[in-house]
Amino acid sequence: MTRWWVLAVVLGLLSACAPAPRTTPEAAPTDASLALAGLSVSDRPRPAGDYDRDAFGRPWADTDGNGCNQRDDVLLRDAEPGTVRTARQGRCDHDVLAGSWRDPYTGRELVLDDLKVLGQAQAIQIDHVVPLAEAWVSGAAGWDDARRAAYANDLDGLLAVDGPVNAAKGADDPAAWRPRKAFQCAYARRWIAVKSRWDLAVDPSEVVALEDMLGRCPGPLR
Repeated sequence: MTRWWVLAVVLGLLSACAPAPRTTPEAAPTDASLALAGLSVSDRPRPAGDYDRDAFGRPWADTDGNGCNQRDDVLLRDAEPGTVRTARQGRCDHDVLAGSWRDPYTGRELVLDDLKVLGQAQAIQIDHVVPLAEAWVSGAAGWDDARRAAYANDLDGLLAVDGPVNAAKGADDPAAWRPRKAFQCAYARRWIAVKSRWDLAVDPSEVVALEDMLGRCPGPLR
């Protein structure tokens, strides 16, 4: 009995010390409505100085130090399982050359066989779910350069999407642009999670649009 009791205690301690599983932005927080209610709401007065992409650092910098830029990290993560083809380039062991992707915004399948061709590289783009210009007017204008660079390359705020759709979305917030209905719940929850994580404000029309999209979520996931 004593032996089993000691084993149970050891296993319990090991379990307590184990790292918590990493959650996806759509799943954390589970109560997206509560998280939305916790965001600062303002009419977002124009910040001092105009938005400048350069203020967010070099695009797709290797901020996690794995040898690959953030674009390749996202392409590899978001590819349809078993379709991606990679090569080693310098320190990067997953320079993405080809694969298939399901654009979350439209549901369209993107099959690309040579991402070194400019046209194919432009056909799939990495979208900031909360665009950099939107982040700028929501609070990032007051950040230092290091925080802005970290935001711009935060994998949880990035998605591989259809290039023309990304261009059409631009810097719009949910009051001005929405993905297909089937993705609106996940999109709203991810948008809210990003703004919550980075302490960015929302404006009244944005809140209304997000609440409407959350209305498409299954009850337990709101």
